[in-house]
Amino acid sequence: MLAGTCGEGPWLRERDRELLARTAVEAARGKLTIAMQVSDNSWGRVLDNVEAVAALGVELAVVAAPSHFINGTTKRLVAHYAEVARRSPLPIGLYDRGNHSPYVVPESHLPELLSEPNIVVVKDSAQQPSRRQCYITARDARPELKIYSGSEFDCDEYLEAGYDGLLLGGGIFNALMAQTIIKAVRAGDMPRARAAQARMNDLMYRVYGGTKIACWMTGLKELMVQLGVFSSNFNLFEYPLTPECLAQIKAAVSGSDGLGYREDLLVTRRSFTPLIAV
Repeated sequence: MLAGTCGEGPWLRERDRELLARTAVEAARGKLTIAMQVSDNSWGRVLDNVEAVAALGVELAVVAAPSHFINGTTKRLVAHYAEVARRSPLPIGLYDRGNHSPYVVPESHLPELLSEPNIVVVKDSAQQPSRRQCYITARDARPELKIYSGSEFDCDEYLEAGYDGLLLGGGIFNALMAQTIIKAVRAGDMPRARAAQARMNDLMYRVYGGTKIACWMTGLKELMVQLGVFSSNFNLFEYPLTPECLAQIKAAVSGSDGLGYREDLLVTRRSFTPLIAV
């Protein structure tokens, strides 16, 4: 999924979004399903975004709540998503950030929205058990609907509850650890899943700047710099990078922390087998 929150999607210039889409589609060469966030403040603008990314080869359009929505009644908000789903030339993914968004579809209206046949994926980052149950109920009624957790710190709980998989912004570095959680849950080994989740959380807190996530995006990008993937930790959110956070990132990548995170970060073809397809 391109241009999500972690991908700074809503803040990128259009020329950068286009370059991102073109590059990803060319690099994937049909081996991955390419999804891209197309959120905007009206369904007309969203549909323009969908058409633009579809022309670039993107296969799934992901829609989150508008950032600025005048007269943001429940009726208008549900209609916003419904019009997009009904008119879109691409299948739609619903990106639910719950109370992290300024405009939230009430749980009472989720069944109505999720009955739209062109909504085929949910990325649930709301971290609300009651909304989680709404999505499970909708998926049970429409088995073709796939529900993925976007909540990195409790993947085990969502998978245990019956979610189809994970769609994580931090997957650019924690995919191997998340895969361990998936395997453990599918094997019915919840103690192992809980332990793997605790280990992944510890690494994320080290990278993101502690439990307050004080260094979030800068720490994440600095990790990619230390791994030799990125050339800079520059980001549009301007999070700080504390000396403590930088030291912990370097220790994880070098292996000097003695915790084995280096092996978790350096994914090889031999160690990683994709488990989830959208």
